[in-house]
Amino acid sequence: MADFGFDTFLSPMTWRYGTPEMKNVWSEESKRKMLRKIWVALAEVQSEAGLVSQSQLDELSAHADDIDIERSLEIESAIHHDLMAEIRTYAEQCPQAGGVIHLGCTSMDIEDNMDALRLRDALDIVKAKLRRVLEVFSQRIRETSDIRCMAFTHIQSAEPTTVGYRLSQTAQDLLASLEGLQSIIIKGKGFKGAVGTGASFETLLEGSGWDFDRFESAVMDRLGIPAFDVATQVYTRRQDVEVLQSLSLLCCSIHKFALDFRILQGSSVGEVNEFFSEKQVGSSAMPFKRNPINSEKICSLCRLVRSYELDAWDNASLCILERTLDDSANRRVCLPEAFIAVDEILETMIRLVGRMIVNRGPIERNFDKFGVFAASERLLMKLGMLGGDRQLFHEVIREESLKAWEAVKEGRTNPLSDLLASNAEIAEFMSPSEVRACLDAGEYVGIAPKRAILVADQIDSALGDKR
Repeated sequence: MADFGFDTFLSPMTWRYGTPEMKNVWSEESKRKMLRKIWVALAEVQSEAGLVSQSQLDELSAHADDIDIERSLEIESAIHHDLMAEIRTYAEQCPQAGGVIHLGCTSMDIEDNMDALRLRDALDIVKAKLRRVLEVFSQRIRETSDIRCMAFTHIQSAEPTTVGYRLSQTAQDLLASLEGLQSIIIKGKGFKGAVGTGASFETLLEGSGWDFDRFESAVMDRLGIPAFDVATQVYTRRQDVEVLQSLSLLCCSIHKFALDFRILQGSSVGEVNEFFSEKQVGSSAMPFKRNPINSEKICSLCRLVRSYELDAWDNASLCILERTLDDSANRRVCLPEAFIAVDEILETMIRLVGRMIVNRGPIERNFDKFGVFAASERLLMKLGMLGGDRQLFHEVIREESLKAWEAVKEGRTNPLSDLLASNAEIAEFMSPSEVRACLDAGEYVGIAPKRAILVADQIDSALGDKR
């Protein structure tokens, strides 16, 4: 077997991204052991039906973990069929049972059930890590639910919100993704033969006292997954689309969070920071830089996952009649790499959110600079309650605000409070002190703190004792 080192191309998913746990699910070693697990389960049921002897079954079981990838690749180089190469390798190790391996099957009876098992195991890892991400969000929401800060619409300062309320927006989406992932039931093809009719197995079972339904259910019970009721040569590729769409939707929410984080970490805002270790280097040219490398990596990988969703969609929609093979090569890439990318994303999110630095100084400076603009809405509502003409005072506040913006752009203190407190038209309804009190945006965060805690409570309730 080739010794793959750093002198040839290696996918970054092999060595740079993802955890050993996730990469093991998609490894060649794990794959080949799983193929043999399926052949053994098949032989166990066929033994009960009188098609395989006990000694043959014992031999298959004894060599189930004795995979020999080097020998299998050697055979494949001659016959150009990877599954048949694995069968022949297994058969060489089992002189009594070699002839009954794969009895009645087409390749996809084995490979699609194997892929279903891998999807199930990989989803379990994703769900467990997403729960950890949500735990971190719940904790940080509670810590920051009432830390006021400026909100932005159109990337322009708008009204106050809170840091925790911002976090709760993402957390709410992530909780929905967890619920969506938990609702997915992975199914295998079952054992239905070359075009999904099960004809080969019905022929084998003649005179055994077993019918097809009993046989297929018995094998799938041993594998621990249900089978689709009907199939072609493959399980419906819509399942792959559903899985990758769910991963893509998860990444959509995470990408928005990471992009917002990058903006908030920008020098002109500076309200949050990624953790920066003592010896970490931010730039090869600018030693002072503290680039948001984790949130940038997250955005990059999220976009990659989105692209793999399209591969799955094409595979499902272009699978002509009972099966074409044009999905095979890209499924070897898009399924494992999507999961490994999501694995890396979630691991990074745990660190990013858990060690997020909230900078109170810049938050307060931005609030002092822009908060009075936001509070002018409250002044407008108050004037209307006192009998003022809403349209008239909207124009008054707009004109005074434009003057204030000019001062802010020149680096001066925001004068809007003084301008409105001294405005003659407003003075007919409110005193200067009342105007100034109305323009204090400090408490103008509405339901934000309460609803942020509500989301944290929902997360804790949903995770329950599964933490």
